[in-house]
Amino acid sequence: MTGLHLRGVVLPEGDGPQDLWVVNGRIRTGPVPGATTVVDGGYLVPGLVDAHCHVGLGAKGAVDLPEAVDQALADREAGTLLIRDCGSPLDTRPLQERLDLPRIIRAGRHLARPKRYLKYIGVEVEDPADLPSAVAEQVAEGDGWVKLVGDWIDRDTGDLAPLWSQDVLTEAIKVAHENKARVTAHVFGEEALPALLDAGIDCIEHGSGLTDDTIARMARHGTALVPTLINVENFPAIAAGADRYPAYQRHMRDLYARNTDTVAKAIEAGVPVYAGTDAGGGIKHGRIVDEIQALNRVGMTPTQALAAASWAAREWLGFPSLTEGAAADVVVYDTDPRTDLDALRHPKLVMLRGRIHN
Repeated sequence: MTGLHLRGVVLPEGDGPQDLWVVNGRIRTGPVPGATTVVDGGYLVPGLVDAHCHVGLGAKGAVDLPEAVDQALADREAGTLLIRDCGSPLDTRPLQERLDLPRIIRAGRHLARPKRYLKYIGVEVEDPADLPSAVAEQVAEGDGWVKLVGDWIDRDTGDLAPLWSQDVLTEAIKVAHENKARVTAHVFGEEALPALLDAGIDCIEHGSGLTDDTIARMARHGTALVPTLINVENFPAIAAGADRYPAYQRHMRDLYARNTDTVAKAIEAGVPVYAGTDAGGGIKHGRIVDEIQALNRVGMTPTQALAAASWAAREWLGFPSLTEGAAADVVVYDTDPRTDLDALRHPKLVMLRGRIHN
């Protein structure tokens, strides 16, 4: 039996060098005779995770498959080997068949109301009462996740407002859970959060409108947060382009001004927080290290920030790390990224499904 051999400090728990072997794309923790040593020294990190990414999305909606491949390759080059695709107008199942591309967990398409989200991206649900059936359709299209648009600007009121009522959300999320799927929602403001949380939602995207009360609720229920910090940096530009809606402008600027404190409070309260770039459309792919460093700046230790984009995120999404029988998805660095996050910008080796890609 042939295989590959890697020796180095295995994160998250490793202190001294350990040996791992790879056979048929899987990790072995016992010796494999005749294995070829491909790494001897360094730090072995479970493949990075982008927990909010949009492979297949461009500035004007769906891109073609070759461009989607380029997006996924940019993520892989940065060490991202597992993607939770948080809604895409492109059917990316053909990408899942390619062994050279990151693993993609698809959430189907965004579910929104007419004229209450970006054009060309989501499924527009005309009658809010139809949300549960729309959720059932997206469960069938995805890989165990459904993406709702929780709030967006209401041009009649001129500010962020919820899209769905409490009773509709409760039924829709129940449908997802009965079909073994989890539900997440785009939420910028404050008003939509209580109904989503009371309905049993599993995750909140962005969460810039979290308050002490909704943070406490998330912590109690274990509701995850993916704050997409590098995307929230765009809030001032979004506000600058919304002169027709001064209340919305003020709101977006206020959310931006307090976002660092908001996410810091969520981290301190024990809300499970994971790294997601929101790549696709306005954010370039391959920026997971920027998001990890942003999490560090708002209050996570370097190890916590790395975990939010590696072993902790993999566990949350149902993927083991570098243990016996796990997929051989590993990124190797010369220096310890737990003490120097900049090391993440310089992978020594990227291995996906047991294949080396650099």
